[in-house]
Amino acid sequence: MPKGEGAEATYLGELARSAGGALLFAFPLLMTMEMWWFGFSIDGGRLALFLVVGLVLLVGLASRVGFHAGRTRLHDVLDALSSFGVGAAVSALMLIVFGVIDLETTAIEAAGMIAVQTVPAGIGAVLARKQLKAASEDDGGEEADEPPPGTYGGELFVMFGGAVFVAFNVAPTDEVARIADLATPWHGLALALLSLALLHILVYRVEFAGQEPWPEGQGFAGVFVRYALAGYGVALAVSLYILWTFGRLEGNGLGEVLMLTTILGFPASLGAATARLVV
Repeated sequence: MPKGEGAEATYLGELARSAGGALLFAFPLLMTMEMWWFGFSIDGGRLALFLVVGLVLLVGLASRVGFHAGRTRLHDVLDALSSFGVGAAVSALMLIVFGVIDLETTAIEAAGMIAVQTVPAGIGAVLARKQLKAASEDDGGEEADEPPPGTYGGELFVMFGGAVFVAFNVAPTDEVARIADLATPWHGLALALLSLALLHILVYRVEFAGQEPWPEGQGFAGVFVRYALAGYGVALAVSLYILWTFGRLEGNGLGEVLMLTTILGFPASLGAATARLVV
């Protein structure tokens, strides 16, 4: 096979894996009615900001799992844009197949519904390039590229990505507000402590493949503050931002906002804790 044709086939294979990952990671949201409504009711400015945040997140993830050896920042940006495009295409196709978008749907409504699904689908597209490529390489292909050496900021960024993905899957549902209504301040405190404990345990104590090694020369207190406590802070910030994006904070007092953030912070912290296992 000529060299150009081989490169083209490889790229098409990467796009196919990306599409599979986008579908696999995004289908819960694609089949969630609240997401359809948010797509054409969400404030345009908030949606635009979320798309920008999503692109930044995809660029960061692509720098760790992109499919170019010796990749540059330009490669990361191109990988992120291609993942974004794949996510948009998969979201549009599935919403049309499900009948959510039809001939009576206006262009603005369709664009909103597709856009709000694109970021989680794009995250799935990026992650699939590592997970599905690794599987094919285990079957006899070339050796997988190792991610760049981790830094403290990089680890927090990965936690940010995991928190965004998981929290975004939960935030649109009415159950978050329902749980917040049922919970007392004591429930909220217990859930916060549980979230923090699970984040620390999942990152450093449970022997999962890809789990972070205990930082050399650091005791429990240093690791807990620098990683578990900081990671939970990231999860709470992500939860607050996503609740704001969906308009879930409007009309609520400080107590209700804190409770909603704590409730959503639980799945967000699980996403932050487990993100390192798949990135």
